[in-house]
Amino acid sequence: MGVAQPDKVRCSHLLVKHNQPAARPPGGGEHHTLQREALDLIQKYIEQMQSGEEEFEALASQFSDCSSARNGGDLGLFGRGQMQKPFEDASFALKVGDMSGPVFTDSGVHVILRTG
Repeated sequence: MGVAQPDKVRCSHLLVKHNQPAARPPGGGEHHTLQREALDLIQKYIEQMQSGEEEFEALASQFSDCSSARNGGDLGLFGRGQMQKPFEDASFALKVGDMSGPVFTDSGVHVILRTG
């Protein structure tokens, strides 16, 4: 038998919002971050964390476009059906202590750290 999936996971995330839902073609307002720029920022943050230059919590506190930034990106415990599907799938696929690559949702581009 396979490993049992947990009912709930605890994750932190860093979100960079953009003005382009995945289905919308480019060309929106120029005052918002474009999806490509959001991805570039997320990749820069991932590199800084992987190199040890920055800690996840510090980057999330400073740069995340989510109210969870005040808690270092901590979203607390959540179960299936509570988050957007791509975010949920990525969160439940991570092992505790692992960090995702870029995850795209309608909210923007995320990097997710599973903490529990």
